[in-house]
Amino acid sequence: MMTQPMEQTMSNSSSISAEQRSSPIGKIVLALLLTTGIGAFLYFDLGQYLSLDSLKSNRDQLLAYTENNFTLAVSLFILIYIVQTAFSLPGGAILTLAGGFLFGSILGTLVVNVGATTGATLAFLAARYLLRDWVENKFGDRLGPIQTGVAQNAFSYLMTLRLIPAFPFFLVNLVSGLTRVNLGTYIGATALGIIPGSFVFAFAGRQLGTINSLSEIASPPVLLAFTFLGLLAIMPIVYRKITGKSSPGA
Repeated sequence: MMTQPMEQTMSNSSSISAEQRSSPIGKIVLALLLTTGIGAFLYFDLGQYLSLDSLKSNRDQLLAYTENNFTLAVSLFILIYIVQTAFSLPGGAILTLAGGFLFGSILGTLVVNVGATTGATLAFLAARYLLRDWVENKFGDRLGPIQTGVAQNAFSYLMTLRLIPAFPFFLVNLVSGLTRVNLGTYIGATALGIIPGSFVFAFAGRQLGTINSLSEIASPPVLLAFTFLGLLAIMPIVYRKITGKSSPGA
């Protein structure tokens, strides 16, 4: 006799849970946080501190602080890189140069990788939380085959996008969040795919005094090498297309 009230209670609780999941409050708060962060960056002109001239003019102070407070400097650097990447702000190349200058080529590449991968993951999750449902509802039927193909070959596609400099880092973060790419695959491909570029800029950071422009680092031969690596990453997909074999996860 108590079955019906219990079923009604369970039904009501599940509907309340569904309403809570679909509540826009969380999305509004997140959108306001992102807007405020980007607005503050622009209003206070914080981009002036993420320039090559600023880095070179403050290198002695930065190096002295790092030598005296190494652990804190590493922690602050990673935190700054996470914020910069999560909010899709400019200055990633300058931060990577700074990482190499302050911590050396190898450690600099490592701390950059931690900061960039963490920030990129936060940007990915934010885009997925804010926009993926809308994209699925509005374009789900038309994007279905594309989404399936991307999900099946996600690691290779992401590696290619990370390696080829033509694809902006922040844009890959945001667009990936709108796909059905698995979070673990995204993190793994990002962490691995950014190593070559991070190392090149971190290595260049050790010769900071001789650099007058970022274009000196991202020279045509370097860009061509990255493009070649990116194309290699999608060769398994091309092979499967030619032979007609499906991916292991399909």
